Amino acid sequence: MARSGHFHLDARGHSVTVNIHNGHPGLIELLVDGKETGRAALQGNRPLLVTGELPTDPPLPVTVRIAPGPGTPRCTVVIDGAETLMSPRAF
Repeated sequence: MARSGHFHLDARGHSVTVNIHNGHPGLIELLVDGKETGRAALQGNRPLLVTGELPTDPPLPVTVRIAPGPGTPRCTVVIDGAETLMSPRAF
């Protein structure tokens, strides 16, 4: 079963955060500048994509690839074609 996790990245002057919540049902939240812009149901250890956007002019799409397990969860973010590993943070 996937474990809870919290990941963060500062990108183009904006804060991008991913929260992985275990429970029934499990949930993944994508927050940009503290506002929820994407959400997905956690499905065990299956990898997921969550999409949102940066509030730029024009808005810039953000895709987060989440590997919730097995073991330690991992997240990468893709912005404008560039993929970056997100840093895990303590809750």
